[in-house]
Amino acid sequence: MTNVETLASYRHCCERLTNEWRAFGAKREERLTQERRFGTASEKVAENILEDLFTTVLDWSLADYNNQVSYADIVLTRLGIKHLLVEVKRPGALTWNQRSVDAALMQAHRYADEQKVRSVAISDGVMLYARDHIPGGHRDRVFVRLDQPEPPLDLWWLSVDGIYRPRNDDEHAVLRLLPSAPAFDQSAVAIQEENLLHPKYHLPATCFAYVGNAADVRTWHLPYLLDDGQPDSARLPKAIQAILSNYRGAHLSSIPEVAIPEVLVTLGLAACQTGKLPAVGPNAPRVYMQLQETLDQLGRLADVLPA
Repeated sequence: MTNVETLASYRHCCERLTNEWRAFGAKREERLTQERRFGTASEKVAENILEDLFTTVLDWSLADYNNQVSYADIVLTRLGIKHLLVEVKRPGALTWNQRSVDAALMQAHRYADEQKVRSVAISDGVMLYARDHIPGGHRDRVFVRLDQPEPPLDLWWLSVDGIYRPRNDDEHAVLRLLPSAPAFDQSAVAIQEENLLHPKYHLPATCFAYVGNAADVRTWHLPYLLDDGQPDSARLPKAIQAILSNYRGAHLSSIPEVAIPEVLVTLGLAACQTGKLPAVGPNAPRVYMQLQETLDQLGRLADVLPA
């Protein structure tokens, strides 16, 4: 069998993989923002990730990337010939669940049998596994993580020039479950360096609404307390405004979205302490009305206002 590494198509594919992988990873993270925002993401998000993978990282054209073909989520074709059928599940649905993996493979093989497609794949936007149907069983083709920092060159086996070649060195392509997903660690914002002061504001970390790393002042944002721990009546509304609208024309980008609800609760508690919340009546400052409405939308108003 030809050593694929000597093929020009392999070298070109690997070059493209290397050049495009970082941009793909960044776009994938953007697409998964919905999962972090609402706790789950739809199957469509994973389908969009795979479209990016096959048409920007790999060399399939958009014209050959087909959605919903006789119930199959994705079918890749070349000159009208079907080469790969992909069964897609919502992000994270397969990666840590053997039963879901088995069910997805069964579903993919059923559709492939109906459409007479030799190669099938399953993916949830986190992992991607592909294999070929052979007499008496199957042959593993590819198993990769789509969240890894380095480009997985094994993806060549799913490229336009790789998909039709049988793979024999398949020990790295064996299907396996990935380790459990790490949970967001809220303790990352815990205050650990009480004596450290911010060089601009001359305040400790406890005076900031968001602290990414207590030992790194560059991650401290939105000062809202005085150095005695009391709310700063001048800075508090500016901190709220920086999140809910803008501050001096600039939009906040230094705080991760997943931390925003907790930051707003922190600012809301300070607003309660100064008597600005609850914001009622026509004379209530707009910034505190916006804060109250946003906390209500996020389901966090009860964490701020007394019962």
